[in-house]
Amino acid sequence: MARDIGPKCRMCRREGIKLFLKGERCLTEKCAIERRAYPPGEHGRGRIKQSQYLLQLREKQKVRRYYGLLEKQFRTTYDRASRRSGNTGENLLRLLETRLDNVVYRLGFAGSRAQARQLVRHGHFQVNGRRVNIPSFGVRPDDVITLRAGSGAEALIRDATDLTASVAPWLQADHDGLTGKVLKWPAREEIDTPVQESLIVELYSK
Repeated sequence: MARDIGPKCRMCRREGIKLFLKGERCLTEKCAIERRAYPPGEHGRGRIKQSQYLLQLREKQKVRRYYGLLEKQFRTTYDRASRRSGNTGENLLRLLETRLDNVVYRLGFAGSRAQARQLVRHGHFQVNGRRVNIPSFGVRPDDVITLRAGSGAEALIRDATDLTASVAPWLQADHDGLTGKVLKWPAREEIDTPVQESLIVELYSK
């Protein structure tokens, strides 16, 4: 399984916003953005020449890192979104939001998307009663996500639910029973990802 193993906090500093890649740590004063709010590297505090291409590229990189995808995975997802009817940018965000690893995170069953990805990959969750260990698995309305019986990760998941303040409005979560349900496809106004998806569409449309 290909994955990005570079420093997580460095990614947040590069994009200039909190991407919440390290769970609870991102909510404390130890967060790298709180301590060093400038890009990493020798020339991090230097002046950067802005251009439309740079804005588009940074927006794409931000979303890719936010959801934890590599470049090829992200491009494949964009191609799927472009083939669907409707707004390509909104289709892209909808596909990213309905990945199983993201849904597990949104339900509050993991402290970060990276942790959610690992839990799914190790087979701790079921979708409609069937064990799924593919993080990119796309869920649909009325799908039910449950913790696999006998899972050794129950204590870790319950700790994560204790830190969850709210659940996305297009999802329903039972933190006592550790089950969740997809109520509907997420609307754009229900997706709080800090991104201008139109810039990504412009980048890939060149």
